[in-house]
Amino acid sequence: MEWEKIVGANVRRLRKARGLSQETLAGEAGIAMRHIGRIERGEGNPTVAVLARLAEVLGVHPKDFYAHEENKVRD
Repeated sequence: MEWEKIVGANVRRLRKARGLSQETLAGEAGIAMRHIGRIERGEGNPTVAVLARLAEVLGVHPKDFYAHEENKVRD
């Protein structure tokens, strides 16, 4: 699995669900906006501390960034 892509997609999904821009999320979490963009594109490698700050701002548990769906067809 590409965990960077899964985490990034979840950060983006949660951010948008709360109606936040990347700029607002970055400011409230104390993270550079470019870093948020890299995380959301699956290019960044956020530390546990960064994930904790993002989770706090988004009102979720850090484990929520790792949620994913299996896209397998079962017979």
